[in-house]
Amino acid sequence: MSRSTDPGHFFQTDAFESTRARRAAKSGNKNGNPIVLQSKILSVTSDPFSSSSIYIAESAGCVRKVNVETRDTKTVYRGPAAPVTSVAIGGHAGAIVFAGCWDKDIWSWDRESRAVDRKYKGHSDFVKAILFARIGGKDCIISGGADSKIMVWDTATGERLHTLRDKSDTMMALQDLAIDLEDSNADEIILVSSSSDPHIRRWRISLASASQILDTVEAPAAQNNAVRDTILEHETSVYKLLFSGDDEDSDLWTASADGTAKCLSRAKNWNTEETYTHGDYVRAVVVTSQWVITAGRDEDVKIWDKSTGKLWHIYEGHYEEVTGLVLLGGEKSVVSVSIDGTIRTWGLERAALEKAIKEREDKMKGKVKEEKVQVKKSLLTEEEEAELAELMDED
Repeated sequence: MSRSTDPGHFFQTDAFESTRARRAAKSGNKNGNPIVLQSKILSVTSDPFSSSSIYIAESAGCVRKVNVETRDTKTVYRGPAAPVTSVAIGGHAGAIVFAGCWDKDIWSWDRESRAVDRKYKGHSDFVKAILFARIGGKDCIISGGADSKIMVWDTATGERLHTLRDKSDTMMALQDLAIDLEDSNADEIILVSSSSDPHIRRWRISLASASQILDTVEAPAAQNNAVRDTILEHETSVYKLLFSGDDEDSDLWTASADGTAKCLSRAKNWNTEETYTHGDYVRAVVVTSQWVITAGRDEDVKIWDKSTGKLWHIYEGHYEEVTGLVLLGGEKSVVSVSIDGTIRTWGLERAALEKAIKEREDKMKGKVKEEKVQVKKSLLTEEEEAELAELMDED
C-alpha cells in the first residue's frame, strides 16, 4: 500500500500549519536575486581565488562552487552519502577542498580535477567545523566534532597530530573554530573554539604540543587573581566566531542562540564591547568597516550601523533559517545561504541600502492601505452584503 508524504495528510498543529503556509507563500519571492538549489545549504566560505565565487556545503552530500555573478553552479565535489556541514580551501596554493561531514569523516578533493583525495578518520560523531592552518611549516586541517573533540591533522600524511578536549571533559558539540592571527606566529597558532554550551575556549597549538589556554584575570580586591578557563559572555550556544577589526587590534565577534551577536574586545580581555540583539538564534555574523550583518533562524538578514549600534535595515527574502554569510566584492555586498536552498545577494553600499529602505517603506505603506480596505470590507458578512444589495435593487 502506498503512503503519502504530503504533510497536509497528517495531523499538524495550528502553529505548524501557519508556519508552513507562510513559508509556502514566501518561497516564490525574488528578493536578493536568488540562486535556487535542490538541497539545504549548511555553510559557506569565500573562494580565495575569485571575488565573485563561494563554496557551499550541502545536505545532499556535496560541496559546490557557485559563481554569484554568472550564476554558474556546475562545479560540484561529490562522494559523501551524508550531509556536508562545513567547507574550507587549503593545501599548497589552495589546491585542496576540504569538507566536514555527518559520516564523521573529513573529505578532501583536488580543487581543479574534483577527484576525491584523502579522507581523515578519527571523530566518533558528526564533524561540525573545519579550517585550514599552516603550523611550523606544515599544512594542517583542524576539525571540531559533535563528539566535543578538536583534532589537528597533517594534510600531507593524514596523520592526526593532536586531539584536544576541554579539561572538564564536558560533552558539548563543537560549533565553530577561528584562528587568532594577531597572537599566532609561524611556529604556533592560537585557536578559538565555540560549542553547544556558552563557553568560548582558547588553545595553543604547535607541531610538538597542544593545550588549552587558561587566562589570569583581575579578581575583586578581597581575592587573589583568578584563573578564567573560558570566555563566558553568552547565555547559551555560540554558533559563529570571527576575528575582525584593525590588523593590530582585531576583536572577536560572536553569534549565539541567545539571540545576540557580540563584539568581544581584545583590549578588555575579551569582555563584551557591543551587543546586537538580533531577536532569535543568530547563526552568522560578518563585519565591514561600516556595517555589522547578522542572520539566523528568523530568516532575516539585518544590517547594523557599526558606529552607533543601531539597526539600519532588514533584508527579507529567505523563508527558512539562514545558515551562513560571506562578504563579496570588497564589502560591496553580502551573500546569505539558507536551508531553504537559496543563495541571495544583498547590497551594502549606501545607494543600494537607501533604495532597499525606500522599497521596504513603500511595501509597508501598501500593506497598511490593504489592511484598511479589508477592515472596511469585513464590516458586513457575505449574507448581509447580499441582503443589502437586494434592498438597493428594490429601491
